[in-house]
Amino acid sequence: MNNPKSSALLFLLVALLAGAAIGITADRMLFAPRRAHHGREDFRKRMAEELDLTPTQKSAIDSLMMERHRQIVALFKPIKPQLDSISGAARAVSDSTHQQIRRLLNPEQQTKLEEMRAAARRDMEKSRHRWDSTAKSDSR
Repeated sequence: MNNPKSSALLFLLVALLAGAAIGITADRMLFAPRRAHHGREDFRKRMAEELDLTPTQKSAIDSLMMERHRQIVALFKPIKPQLDSISGAARAVSDSTHQQIRRLLNPEQQTKLEEMRAAARRDMEKSRHRWDSTAKSDSR
């Protein structure tokens, strides 16, 4: 492992994995409640069907589930600034790693990498927009 290229590649791999781990953790902490909305809706529908709930029961259970969601959101509210800070730091690590990877690629590969990154960001924005609109309707 005395080869500088091997050491640099190992460093990049470790940085990439660390950035991914931090990013995934932050994503789950910040956005999981939004994604969970669909899971809650599916669960409530399945529960209503499989338990053959009356409209009164369904309404009461929906109210309980919404209150539970509000309580959980309130629990995370005090640590949201720290999660936002971690997310920013993870983005900085990711951007740094991206630049280091670009330096290892030829111009054609760099162009392809930028296309891949742009597509991933578009997908993430679509997903974020979908979850944001879902969370807004969920909070009503």
